[in-house]
Amino acid sequence: MKIALAGYGKMGKAIERIALERGHEITLRTGRSNQDELNPDMLSGTDVVIEFSSPESAFGNVSRCLSAGVPVVCGTTGWNAQLPEAEALCLAQHTAFLQASNFSIGVNVFFAVNAILARMMNAYPEYEVTLEEAHHIHKKDAPSGTAISIAEKILANLDRKKKWTDTQPNTPDELSIKAHRSGEVPGTHWVKYHSSIDDIELIHTAHNRDGFALGAVVAAEFLKGRQGIFKMSDVLGLKDC
Repeated sequence: MKIALAGYGKMGKAIERIALERGHEITLRTGRSNQDELNPDMLSGTDVVIEFSSPESAFGNVSRCLSAGVPVVCGTTGWNAQLPEAEALCLAQHTAFLQASNFSIGVNVFFAVNAILARMMNAYPEYEVTLEEAHHIHKKDAPSGTAISIAEKILANLDRKKKWTDTQPNTPDELSIKAHRSGEVPGTHWVKYHSSIDDIELIHTAHNRDGFALGAVVAAEFLKGRQGIFKMSDVLGLKDC
C-alpha cells in the first residue's frame, strides 16, 4: 500500500516504522510547516492517509484528504464536535473514514469488556463506578479520547449514570473521570466499581506506542478499497458492545 502521514510527530514516526516493516510505502509526510501538501496532486496514487496531528489541525487535515477522495484513518482526539461534518464529507465523496480514540487491540478488547461489565452491574446499584486515566505531559486533551469512549460505553449500559464529568460530581447520575498527566506515560485507564464490601477493577496499561501504531496501520490495510464510515470493532471483528 501507499500511505501518507498527516502528522509526523512521535506517533507518526512509530506508524512509519511499522508500515515499512509490513511492506508499505510512505508517499507523503506532513506537519505544521507543510500542511498545504495535503492536496489532490500530492495525494495522487495514495491508498490511505493516516492522520495523527493535533485537535486544532485534525479537521482541516481530514477534510482535505476526504475532499481529494482518499480514505482516512484518524487517531487524533479532541475534535468530536466536527466529526459529523467529516463523516458527511466522506459519504459525499464516496470514500472511507475511520476515526478512533485508540487503535490498540488491547484497548478495543477493553472497550468490549467494559460495556459487558457495565451491563452486568446495572443490577447492583450498591456499586459506585469511577474512571481514571493517566497520560504523558505532552497530551493536549484531557480527559483522553479513550477515557471518553470508555465513559460513553458505561453511560450506554448503566442506567444510573446519565453523563460524565471531569470535575467533582454534583449528582449521583454523574460519572467521574479523573485525568492525570505525568512524565512520558503512554496511557493507562482504570474503571472501578466500589462497594462497602469489595471492588471490581478493569485496568489497561500501554507499555509503549507500538500497539497504537500497529493498530493504525492494520486499520489502514482494512480501509483500502472500502467506502463508508467504520470503527475499530469492524477492523478487529469484535462485537460492538
